[in-house]
Amino acid sequence: MRRILALFCTAIAALASGGVSQAEDAYPSKTIRFIVPFPAGGINDVLARIVADKLQAKWGQSIIVEQKTGAGGNIGAELASKADPDGYTLFVSAPGPLSINGTLYKHLTYKPEAFVPIAVLGGVPNLTIVKKELPVNSLKELIDYVKARPGKVVYGSQGNGATPHLTANMFMTMTGTKMVHVPYRGETLVLQDMLGGHVDVFFGNISAALALWRDGKIKVLAVLDKARAANMPDVPTSAEAGLPGLVSTGWFAMVGPPNLPAALQKKIADATIEVLKMPDVQQKFRALSVVVGAGTPAETAAFIKDEAHRWGEVIRANGIAVD
Repeated sequence: MRRILALFCTAIAALASGGVSQAEDAYPSKTIRFIVPFPAGGINDVLARIVADKLQAKWGQSIIVEQKTGAGGNIGAELASKADPDGYTLFVSAPGPLSINGTLYKHLTYKPEAFVPIAVLGGVPNLTIVKKELPVNSLKELIDYVKARPGKVVYGSQGNGATPHLTANMFMTMTGTKMVHVPYRGETLVLQDMLGGHVDVFFGNISAALALWRDGKIKVLAVLDKARAANMPDVPTSAEAGLPGLVSTGWFAMVGPPNLPAALQKKIADATIEVLKMPDVQQKFRALSVVVGAGTPAETAAFIKDEAHRWGEVIRANGIAVD
């Protein structure tokens, strides 16, 4: 009887395994959804839609991009974390939910490290931006200016824990300076108030600032990346400007829910990397000042982990926390 029971259990396991394998082989066979944790029209949303359109054409299945916003991206992340690990719900996110919020928030309803990495879609360098009227024209001059006015220079961000907020804290720690933080609900609002003279400094991304910089309405003192930006070839990097440790980029990655099978992870990653290599996709990314991503799921995992460590150090060093 025990031998019969063992054979029966083995047969059931084989059938179950075969069923999973067939489901993976048939993927995708129905509509897929991309959960984006930030508002429609933002760069996170735009990149997700560019990739979704190409994957939809490649796979012959609809892909719906859904905005599930709020709580620094945590609402969308929680929803994605609870999805079935069948590949039909994918999470496309900026750094917050994947590499910042785990340290920033005291309580999370999901585990960032449990997401299954697929691919980094692209990255956008942040900049040191100052209002046109500020009497500084280099990063060194800005440091001297802020040091001479402790607690009087105003910097803006999209809120506590947003990358520009953390970058400002990194800057102040490295330079021994102190500025006043004014949080906004979006980078457009920060830049509008900078044009109005109410914000002195903003460590925002190149996509948001490029047109204003070209029109001479703001000044950009440094690109916070290891290489100069193609759309701002005359603007020095932070290292060239004398502050090599000030590196800050916004990036956007695709991940799957916890327990996504390795075969599906690879299948989705291979297709996504193929899309990122398409000339028209690269052209669209460049138009948005986005450096096209690449890399295997393993490389994506390592990158997200490194970013979590780097920003975690900034958060802990400055005592930043969100309830």
